[in-house]
Amino acid sequence: MERAEPVEREQRAERVDRMGAEPEPGRSRRRTPHALGTVRALAFGAAGLLLAGCASMPDHGEVRPVEASQGVDSQVRVFGVPPSDKASPQEIVDGFLEAMTSDDPQLQTARKYLTEEAAKNWKPGAAVTVLSAGLDRFSLPGEKDPAAPRFKIAGKMLATVDERSAYQPETGDRRYEQFLQLTQKDNQWRIATPPSSLVLSESDFQRIYRPVNKYYFAGATLVADPVYVRQRSDPDSRMDPTTQTVTSLLAGPSKWLGPVVTSSFPTGTELREGTKSLAIDGQNTLRVPLNKNADDVDEPQCQRMATQLLYTVKDLTGSRVDRVDVLRSDGTPRCQVSEAAAAVLANRPPSPGHQYYVDAESRLQRLNLDPNREDQQDPPTPAPGPLAGNPAFKVGSAAVSYDEKRAAVVSEDGHGLHVVNLTTAGAMPPALLTGKGAKPDGLATPTWDAAGDLWVADTDPQNPTLWRLPGGTGTPERVEVSGLAGGRITGLKASPDGVRIALLVQRESRKYLYIGRIERPDAKGDVSAVSVRELRPAAPQLADVAAMSWAPRGRLLVVGRESGMVVQARYMLADGSMVGAGLPGATGLVAVAASEDEKTPVVAESLEDGIVWLPPGAQWRTVVAGGRAPVYPG
Repeated sequence: MERAEPVEREQRAERVDRMGAEPEPGRSRRRTPHALGTVRALAFGAAGLLLAGCASMPDHGEVRPVEASQGVDSQVRVFGVPPSDKASPQEIVDGFLEAMTSDDPQLQTARKYLTEEAAKNWKPGAAVTVLSAGLDRFSLPGEKDPAAPRFKIAGKMLATVDERSAYQPETGDRRYEQFLQLTQKDNQWRIATPPSSLVLSESDFQRIYRPVNKYYFAGATLVADPVYVRQRSDPDSRMDPTTQTVTSLLAGPSKWLGPVVTSSFPTGTELREGTKSLAIDGQNTLRVPLNKNADDVDEPQCQRMATQLLYTVKDLTGSRVDRVDVLRSDGTPRCQVSEAAAAVLANRPPSPGHQYYVDAESRLQRLNLDPNREDQQDPPTPAPGPLAGNPAFKVGSAAVSYDEKRAAVVSEDGHGLHVVNLTTAGAMPPALLTGKGAKPDGLATPTWDAAGDLWVADTDPQNPTLWRLPGGTGTPERVEVSGLAGGRITGLKASPDGVRIALLVQRESRKYLYIGRIERPDAKGDVSAVSVRELRPAAPQLADVAAMSWAPRGRLLVVGRESGMVVQARYMLADGSMVGAGLPGATGLVAVAASEDEKTPVVAESLEDGIVWLPPGAQWRTVVAGGRAPVYPG
């Protein structure tokens, strides 16, 4: 088989066209994400494709330019082109900005556009600034030396990625601005003041970085903390993606999640010096060598450390990980944890046994949808308990506890919240909470958290309130929510891990999705009330959000629309970044339900078809023509 040489093409013509004339000082030049004239794009076929195609490798055909910003393509590698002799200041600036998007080790080519001192001190790996589109470049007179070239680069900020790899979306129309001062030495222009962070367009960011969850404990429950790592070897550390992710895990949780989770790793724990690569071996085992800070941990703590590692790496690679071995600094085994043992330590919610919805007669119904069955599914059955024996009570919405022993139901008029036992019959219990607003501004659909507490929002415009009922039976407590900025909560869903809550917040005629951090009193005599802190946008790309549900691996399934687009359902990370394509054929949805278990189907309410469900890898199917408000336990 002939060796497949990498394809290499330089877009010289585009560079000449773009660099041919420079705007007058003070005027801007737009750098779009696709204007990458000074990069080389190397497309490498995946090994499987090369092996599969050896017998019919094409030796002719059209050659097309490969642009670095065409989108996410794991087979495209981009390398910057160094500055040419006597390059103009404009060419230096454009070449540097484009070289920042490259896969060069330690961004060596980008550093060639800087002065010696700037190149030595530049540490772009500390943070990333993500712009929604390209950069505007303005030529300005120098501050101290009017003859020295100076440029301002600017663009609309989409997000930032901090030193702990956490993604933070920007809201509003915040602008990024940075001034680049050039100096001349030996007739060569160079940049003396580079940006303090990498500056990337959204398409370049998606090409270079990938989302992954690292995991920490909130009490006894494992919690996903979303971060971004490089798709390939990091230019600064030379670590592969798995090693980058483990390093981020050891560094600790993101600043936002930090107040409510803990790491099992002792302070100062790092990978053993020199570790650049971690891999799962042929026995599906990951071996992680740590430094001496973790040498003396006891067995239970080491087991929890290994559990954090197993879930983190499994989420990153998507591969089967049967076991994680934690190694001491001298390379000897300290402890190991199997996938089965880690599942127990992770204390995740049980896989749901049923789905629930409210039928056309306002009765709570139970489903048992099985994606593995090709034949007709079992018909819905009335939810057991007092509701089944009280047809006069009309259900508006409902939430079922994770153990499926209790249901919280809101009356059809939106006024009363009742908690009923699903295991025994009996009389309908009295309301535990009464909403103040008139229909449709009554009590929203309630939600249970992992601690067994019940949450509900009163959407009364005159006095919107978030309530929590400890244990589902206690006296309702008003919950303080910081960051509502005059909005009112019209929908809510507590996360399966119990430390976050998704809130639909209405301002005027639009609904926005936020994630809040649930802060609880500690166990050391703190009597402060439970509160929701630091709301952050969870779907900033959407102009309006209609419905949402928590989904596997700490994600959200969101029904909404982008500006000028139709309503669709998309998966989002809890940090506000979009992570996947929309659900196929998901049109006309007004409610959606998913669970932590990836093997369970998505259930939704369609304006046209009633209650529908989407088995994994299949198409939408109708459950029942009438019905609304589908939910999974939680």
